[in-house]
Amino acid sequence: MKEYHITLIETNNPAILKFEANHFLVKQNYEFKNIDEAKNSPLAQQLFYLPFIKTVYISGNFIALERYDIVQWNDVKDEVAQQLVEYLNAGEPIVNEPETSKKVAVTVYAEVTPNPSVIKFVANKAIVPSIFEFKNIDEAKDSELAKQLFHFPFVKEVFFDQNYVSVTKYDVAEWDEITMEVREFIRDFLAEGKEVVSAEAKQAEPTNGNPDLEGKEVVHDDTSKQIIDILEEYVKPAVASDGGNILFQSYEEQSKTVNVILQGACSGCPSSTFTLKNGIETMLKNMLGDKVHEVVALNG
Repeated sequence: MKEYHITLIETNNPAILKFEANHFLVKQNYEFKNIDEAKNSPLAQQLFYLPFIKTVYISGNFIALERYDIVQWNDVKDEVAQQLVEYLNAGEPIVNEPETSKKVAVTVYAEVTPNPSVIKFVANKAIVPSIFEFKNIDEAKDSELAKQLFHFPFVKEVFFDQNYVSVTKYDVAEWDEITMEVREFIRDFLAEGKEVVSAEAKQAEPTNGNPDLEGKEVVHDDTSKQIIDILEEYVKPAVASDGGNILFQSYEEQSKTVNVILQGACSGCPSSTFTLKNGIETMLKNMLGDKVHEVVALNG
């Protein structure tokens, strides 16, 4: 059974707050302005029992709520998030969507990356709610798409993020010979409406090299939090556009060393380790001063 977690995300509109889930919730987009409009959504109906809820939006892997001015989100957001977690984990229906066997309209295009071993296959829709990386077919047991991609003898690694798949190949094949085949395969899989990752699939998170920390929340010091915020705002978007990802692993206060993990197209790229290491190093030194002396980039 899926275990849901909720992340709170502020929007440009102070009256609207996003409650992002770690699993997909619905296949379509919904907007409900009152309890009558929400007759096909038991979740939205329940939310309208809260007197401060003005509008409920349900889309993909998030629920966005617009409030009336009688309250501020800071006063009620934790209570609402807890209510959503309890509702979702109880297995209650979100929206009663009609079942359909029609193929999903989807397009997929191939995009080169700085890593010559990796091609990024981009879909015109979200395919996963978060980042997943699979190094071999055993790791891919909870992802049917990744598992099937590993049946191609030239596929070395598979990386998912939001609306794309980064595929790393072995040198036995050249991309100009296999790109079309892989693109068509991914497109056909998505068009069938199949689930890319199952509820059991877990997003890999760094554990600072300590297996005892796996699955546990890591408490970061203030400097680590600053580094994470800088990576999220300035580095990750650029890295994602190249089909990769960067994860904060640890900060060593004594040596002032920052350890990061490279994933997807960045992992094993001949140029990215040097470029990212030095680019991130320069940025962190400029923004955090003498708190950072060195950045060590590790391949995921």
